[in-house]
Amino acid sequence: MDDSWVNSWRAGRPDRCEEGSAGSKSGSDLHLELTGEGGARVRLIRALREAIRSGRLASGTRLPPYRALALDLGIARNTAAAAYSELIEEGWLTARQGSGTHVARRAVPLEPDRRGLSARPARRGPAYDLMPSSPDASAFPRSSWIASARRALAGAPSEAFGVGDPRGRPELRRALAEYLARTRGVRSDPDRIVICSGFAQGLRLVCQVLRGPVAVESYGLDFHRSVLTDAGLATVPLAVDAHGARIEELAATGARAVLLTPAHQYPTGGALHPRRRTAVIDWARTTGGLLLEDDYDGEFRYDREPVGAVQGLDPDRVVYFGSTSKSLSPALRLGWMVLPGRLVDDIVAAKGPRELWSGVTDQLTLADFIASGAYDRHLRRMRRIYRRRRDMLTAVLAERAPHITVSGIAAGLHAVLELPPGTEQATLRAARRLGIALDGLGPYLHPGSTMPPRDGLVIGYGTPPEHAITAALEALCLALPDPRRPPLRSAGRIPQVRSGRK
Repeated sequence: MDDSWVNSWRAGRPDRCEEGSAGSKSGSDLHLELTGEGGARVRLIRALREAIRSGRLASGTRLPPYRALALDLGIARNTAAAAYSELIEEGWLTARQGSGTHVARRAVPLEPDRRGLSARPARRGPAYDLMPSSPDASAFPRSSWIASARRALAGAPSEAFGVGDPRGRPELRRALAEYLARTRGVRSDPDRIVICSGFAQGLRLVCQVLRGPVAVESYGLDFHRSVLTDAGLATVPLAVDAHGARIEELAATGARAVLLTPAHQYPTGGALHPRRRTAVIDWARTTGGLLLEDDYDGEFRYDREPVGAVQGLDPDRVVYFGSTSKSLSPALRLGWMVLPGRLVDDIVAAKGPRELWSGVTDQLTLADFIASGAYDRHLRRMRRIYRRRRDMLTAVLAERAPHITVSGIAAGLHAVLELPPGTEQATLRAARRLGIALDGLGPYLHPGSTMPPRDGLVIGYGTPPEHAITAALEALCLALPDPRRPPLRSAGRIPQVRSGRK
């Protein structure tokens, strides 16, 4: 080997070990650049010193055995051994019989150069998170998820670890077809299910095959409306009342599709009335239109049996969306679409020739999680927890703020607090002064809606962990308008906090 050449090496082979430590595993892979003048020993010592000095090799890091290092670098074993010995004598490394060679714990890396870095303090998060955006992250079922991952990976075929199928893993599509039929009344087979990374990606894909305007609920997420408008599709608002969207307005809109949250209108909370469920299917059959059904939290109903999916009334007229964002975690980035048969090929083509968003290992794990019954057990447990929190919310408000009406509490992970007219913005400011993150109802209203705006708060009770929910509700009550109490005075400008979903 030419010592003047600059090379990068990966050292550390599992089939080699230090003298005196037979059977021990080698150290971690090690990237070294042998540069500059001098022989191999001098350049190796210089490279190791620099790696330790810069902090790239942290204190306690185990190094490869010198025999493995010498073999990978193409230098004599005595040269590598001599370099280790010199660094041990200088105090850079430590060695002990049977445990290998490590970076000395007293070797302190240089502090990074912080010149030019901002001196501004890190922004602190809210003391109480009541945003209606996610479930309780601390309740993620880690043990059962790990067990499913082990089973799924052990039993997965080798082809599962190749290029991903844009339709998603067949194991997950089969598990979902059975689960959705059993729990949500969805009529499908695995060939009509396409896996996606969540509702937003699914909606973007469907937008590529839609034509004409899309009707939406007057109250809904502006983010979802922006997905449609970014795809070049106009949105037409439908009025919303206690029975969901007013389907009778659809005929006059000229819409070719309608986006609804029938099981639990987001955010106002009502379920779509049975007559309106039938009416929207009649509209789709008569006009050739399409219903986009967002079943974002259909598993969480507390006061009666879950409301089944509208998709079950006519699978050829409905695109059904579901995800793990509320049931497990938005961090999984797993969702699904149940499609009319005529749309499957077009949606798969829009997605592309391979899976780029949802990891195969998570898909395999979720398939086992559902098939093993762990998903059902987790949902039953979380229903009990979330119902208890909802009951705490209503009880605290009944005692501390009886003048505030609470609605939308039959299902889901959030509630709407009706406020006196003209008090929403002042209440939001008061809440943020108390360190509470929450949403006002105002930003959910479609800008083209003719509905009169309502003042209110959208309170998420899913996010706070169990130990924090009581304090969060106590703080919330202090922020609510009360004619018996003078308003909190502002100490300065409070930044707007906005929520997102999926």
